[in-house]
Amino acid sequence: MTYAESELIINANGSCFHLHLRPEQLADRVILVGDPGRVDLVASHFETRECEVENREFRTITGTYRTASGETKRITVQSTGIGCDNIDIVVNELDALANIDFSTRDDNPTHRTLTLVRIGTCGGLHEDLPTGTFIASQKSLGFDGLLNFYEGRNRVCDLDFEAAFKQHMGWTGNQCIAHPYCIDNNAELLEQIARDDMKRGVTIACGGFYGPQGRKLRIPLADPTQNAKIQAFRYNDLRFTNFEMESSAVAGLSALLGHRALTVCMVVANRKAKAAFTNYKGSIDELIKTVLERI
Repeated sequence: MTYAESELIINANGSCFHLHLRPEQLADRVILVGDPGRVDLVASHFETRECEVENREFRTITGTYRTASGETKRITVQSTGIGCDNIDIVVNELDALANIDFSTRDDNPTHRTLTLVRIGTCGGLHEDLPTGTFIASQKSLGFDGLLNFYEGRNRVCDLDFEAAFKQHMGWTGNQCIAHPYCIDNNAELLEQIARDDMKRGVTIACGGFYGPQGRKLRIPLADPTQNAKIQAFRYNDLRFTNFEMESSAVAGLSALLGHRALTVCMVVANRKAKAAFTNYKGSIDELIKTVLERI
């Protein structure tokens, strides 16, 4: 397939439109972080750096990391900004860099699979998930509706989970809420990264930080009981563990595009206990080092 200039916008220097990366600058292993400032925190552990690129909220460093056992890995760390809308840009452009020939605008003859691990912060939904807990997303439920715009969403989503959740929340007939989509994170990558020392569960990716996560400031909530319902929901042996804002889009787009994806987060606020941990930079660095060793 040949992609028109309006669909695949390539900058004059041969880089993709938003990320400003060229295909040769992208590693097979990619760490995604929301905060552009966290890119340098991740890259501070690199042995070498081969490129640094920045445009708007999208900051990228590609370099090499040497593990404790002496293995050298080429890794790209990419900031996304906040929200699933930004993930739509980042994952699509990373895939284009990996799987489209920018000189001909045609698909590459061989598919290149990327490994994408998002490292972020989140809100824990139960008292047994205190601040500082590392959570790996087994499933992600998107409140944002992003994946509903793509063909094949039903093929990669857990439709039974979606139906059970909508019934539990009383959303079956609610035309004002985007249809939630439930997507598995890559099972092989989950085992590789989470091992036996991270909590696992279902992450909700919310379309905002305040109302969509049940926070009330000066605007009343449409459903003040939303969070209590979410905390009470069970599906087989699964429960919701945390709120964040990107995991569903990372996992969903990756599943449609043929990449491996996982989100791991550190709890910085416990919504049940109403506790927050703002001085978390040292602890998030421990999560970063863990992912760098295991990715």
